[in-house]
Amino acid sequence: MERASVFDPALLATFLAVAETHSFTRAAEQLGLSQPTVSQQVRKLENAAGRILISRDTRDFVLTDNGDAMAGFARTILAANAAASSYFTGSAMRGRLRFGAADDLAATQLPRILRHFRQLHPQINLELTVNQSVPLYRRLKAGHLDLIFIKQIPDAGDPNLPETGTVVRRDTLVWMAEERTVIEPGDPVPLIAYQAPSISRRLAIDALEAAGRTWRITCNTREVNGMLAAVRAGIGIAPHPHTLIPDDLVKVSNRFSLPDLGEVDFTLLSNPSAPAEAVDALKSAIMGRTLSRTT
Repeated sequence: MERASVFDPALLATFLAVAETHSFTRAAEQLGLSQPTVSQQVRKLENAAGRILISRDTRDFVLTDNGDAMAGFARTILAANAAASSYFTGSAMRGRLRFGAADDLAATQLPRILRHFRQLHPQINLELTVNQSVPLYRRLKAGHLDLIFIKQIPDAGDPNLPETGTVVRRDTLVWMAEERTVIEPGDPVPLIAYQAPSISRRLAIDALEAAGRTWRITCNTREVNGMLAAVRAGIGIAPHPHTLIPDDLVKVSNRFSLPDLGEVDFTLLSNPSAPAEAVDALKSAIMGRTLSRTT
């Protein structure tokens, strides 16, 4: 009976905030709690689960295998909680929800999530806009979108995207290519990139220049399918989130001694004037599902 506390939504929400921010301090700020309270709630969840969820042996924040599993369960349970609450209160949501998604994120399981959301809330008129992260953010700030799902440099490190959103997942940006692609030593790096403004384009160029590597743009594209087509044609390499690399393409960062590109957050940002109930429901739906690339 005691283990029922594993499913305590308050403990799960606190743990998930810690897991997503990789910091007890940032999680406490996000939740409006003290850091000792956050630590105590995570410890309670570990005691209830009978497992260690966060490694405290090093300075680095590391989720254990059980912690990774718990994070997945937490998203599912909290999303199901929200859906059940909405269903049984009998307060069917209505109206329009304008949602924007970065196109490489739209190529994940996101369409399936949106289809399920529309089945749960058929009276919400969901309008989808697919674009790059920076243009979507500008449309959000102009009041043309209610919620966006975009890529950001962790900790609001991009002047074009100064706000910190709700982190769905953190990923590593890597160099991606077709298996048979060759870059001869001393040759400029053939770069396939989104048109500016683009987070991955800027990070790639900055990293190459900081490493003293010459480069040339072999393909400018506005959307992910164009970028993938160019990579598959073998005309260059592209920066891309590691977990979103298609099965027929490979990571080549080490093969060509290319510089690290850092990390990106997949985040949700909302318009304060947007319909809060509908926005929260869609955020919960996205947070509650594992995102992987469609095949």
